[in-house]
Amino acid sequence: MFKTVTAGLLLASASVVLAADGVDEAVEAHLRKALTNPGMNLTVESVAASEVPGMYAVQFENGPLVYATEDGNYLIHGDLFRVTGGQYVNLSEKQRDLERKELMDAVNTDDMIVFAAEGETRAYINVFTDVTCFYCQKLHKEVPELNKRGVEVRYLAFPRAGLGSASYDLLVTAWCSDDQQSALTKLKNKENVPSVTCDNNPVKTDYELGQRVGVRGTPALVTAEGRLIPGYQTVDQLMATLGLD
Repeated sequence: MFKTVTAGLLLASASVVLAADGVDEAVEAHLRKALTNPGMNLTVESVAASEVPGMYAVQFENGPLVYATEDGNYLIHGDLFRVTGGQYVNLSEKQRDLERKELMDAVNTDDMIVFAAEGETRAYINVFTDVTCFYCQKLHKEVPELNKRGVEVRYLAFPRAGLGSASYDLLVTAWCSDDQQSALTKLKNKENVPSVTCDNNPVKTDYELGQRVGVRGTPALVTAEGRLIPGYQTVDQLMATLGLD
């Protein structure tokens, strides 16, 4: 009996050591070393098993997600799809959804300008917005209808012209105003709002977050599940997108 238990313990100690994400630690260490390239500003952030045998999903810090062979000699830069019943499922985008969700969940709603749903909240959307873009203005006019249908709208700032621009200053004014909702609405209606500033406003942080989650223009919507919806949608289209029609 004692010999049997001892043998079992020896086998367990000799087994492959796995990292928290299920990847052999030796494989992870090798891929980190093989694929990190300081000259190209590429540093491996994480290594995870992919759904393709022998391929690993490698995420670079502030860079792309690639798929690499175990030896690190080959990698593929592009989205990975699974074909199921004639349907194409973008596995790479699903992974990005998870990462976006994690980033968005870390944002305090106190730092957003929130237009709450009326009655029961059926869903919420995070909206990266600028006050000067036409479709941001168009979407904002439909926020009351979204609220009536149970959708909470949470605004984050994304000055299209970048930090220090005129649109950046307008967004700072919206976030630093005593009545943020009113200021944001007036600015989107092209009304004059007294310029104000305040310490620790989130405009710069929001802008950098938007870049991290893949925002390339405004409006850009991120759902509670981390799905990125680029561009404007009508209320009816958005309700269908959210599965609420």
